[in-house]
Amino acid sequence: MAGNENRIWTAALVIIGDEILSGRTQDANLSALAKWLNIQGIRLAEARVVPDVQEQIVEAVNALRARNDYVFTTGGIGPTHDDISVDAVAAAFGVPVVIHPRAREVLEDYYATRGGLNEARLRMARVPEGAELIENRVSGAPGIKIGNVYMMAGVPRIAVQMMDSLEGTLEGGLPLLSQTLGAWIAESEVADLLRETERRFEGCQIGSYPFFREGRVGANFVVRSTDAHVMAECVKALFDGLIAAGSQPVSGGI
Repeated sequence: MAGNENRIWTAALVIIGDEILSGRTQDANLSALAKWLNIQGIRLAEARVVPDVQEQIVEAVNALRARNDYVFTTGGIGPTHDDISVDAVAAAFGVPVVIHPRAREVLEDYYATRGGLNEARLRMARVPEGAELIENRVSGAPGIKIGNVYMMAGVPRIAVQMMDSLEGTLEGGLPLLSQTLGAWIAESEVADLLRETERRFEGCQIGSYPFFREGRVGANFVVRSTDAHVMAECVKALFDGLIAAGSQPVSGGI
């Protein structure tokens, strides 16, 4: 990766599918993408879930690509009539949908021993005009890149493989590091400590995640920074502060 490492590069995710909004399918791609992007030095800044409605997909893609370095979409690039993501993204860019010759070749090879390339399967070779392909070694049908928009499959194992295909191709900055401390203490008792500790260490963020277990309240505190040294100093200060508050912190969380 190249570029100014001090710059914060951001990405957004558009999760497309009525099945997600209905609760029939649970999304697993957001977490996987966020972790993968962090390795690339890119922060997932926002995500939207939208139905299989072209106008809503167009609005989400255009809004998010205007304020982020990258936009990823998952879902809606399959062979059925309700897979409309290609049409929607083409509309967002104001270009027609075309059959990508290389995508057609890939699908012809993949389905040569699987019944051949029929009309439905050929839909997976459709791309917005001017788009490039993202390799898919799992099921043949490629992902799509146009501008700063990356269209991936909704099936998690295929989406993860497409991320692997993109490894090292995106420009980003420093990865966001993190370290966790856990404590059996109510976060309300250490709210001032968290705020003041974060303020002392520029570039650090402290997230507080409360829980209730074994009849007791506690919280995990996650310190994040792109600077390992500053993060370590912040963690030490928080550790000492939790001890002063009467708790015994647990490195790695509870």
